[in-house]
Amino acid sequence: MDKTDNSFFLGEKPLMNYVTAAVMHFTSKHASEVSLKARGKFIGKAVDVSQVIVNRFLKDQVHVAETRLGSEEFTTKDNKKVRVSTIEIIIKKNE
Repeated sequence: MDKTDNSFFLGEKPLMNYVTAAVMHFTSKHASEVSLKARGKFIGKAVDVSQVIVNRFLKDQVHVAETRLGSEEFTTKDNKKVRVSTIEIIIKKNE
């Protein structure tokens, strides 16, 4: 998690760890928006985290404002080029 821009990079931790951290950002730190970022196999987890936040924990208080899709290219140790899909989900407080 990057505290300067309210971004969460999803990975191996349990889903509820990310949900709790993002909800705390909205409630304790009074953030107006939170960004969930993930690559590859963690994209599904990012979608799940966003839906738990929006539909269960902060229902009628926040909404998914934007979803950005992309890909990044990496070179592996054996010089193969690999593309990995990325997602960024922006959740904002309702006005």
